[in-house]
Amino acid sequence: MNYLHQLEAKIFPDCGQFLPEARKWKEQGALIVFTNGCFDLLHRGHVEYLAKAASMGDRLVVGLNSDLSVARLKGAGRPLNNQGSRAFLLAALQFVSAVVIFGEDTPEKLIASLLPDLLVKGSDYSPEEIAGSRIVLDAGGKVETLELTAGYSTTSLIEKIRKSGR
Repeated sequence: MNYLHQLEAKIFPDCGQFLPEARKWKEQGALIVFTNGCFDLLHRGHVEYLAKAASMGDRLVVGLNSDLSVARLKGAGRPLNNQGSRAFLLAALQFVSAVVIFGEDTPEKLIASLLPDLLVKGSDYSPEEIAGSRIVLDAGGKVETLELTAGYSTTSLIEKIRKSGR
């Protein structure tokens, strides 16, 4: 079995290449869960959050900010890992069905094309401020927030590394 090929098959460089797969899942009656983020330094908090999101449906689609999008949102020096590496690590999680890269600052276009059954973000967002929430709700879907694992953040991880001088 070629595991690398399986991982690469879960990564889509844009929405257009992903939509045929999504249509197939919908035709099969799968409940599609969508979430998104930069996932620059994948850590336990990310993995727990994604596992919870995946358990809420049949297929978990992760929208991944492109390198240019992360740089605009997070500032100079970010991302630390390029989009190919970030997508690969996310695809390696068995409960992630697809990783779709998007170049905009928010995934609204991707969400409007996909129309997931459930849109999920961390509890650091209110449902009203989640990008794409109105689109999903208007299409009959649901929007949920998940409690984040305390003590884990990419920013605090970067600070810890900087302070250690490594």
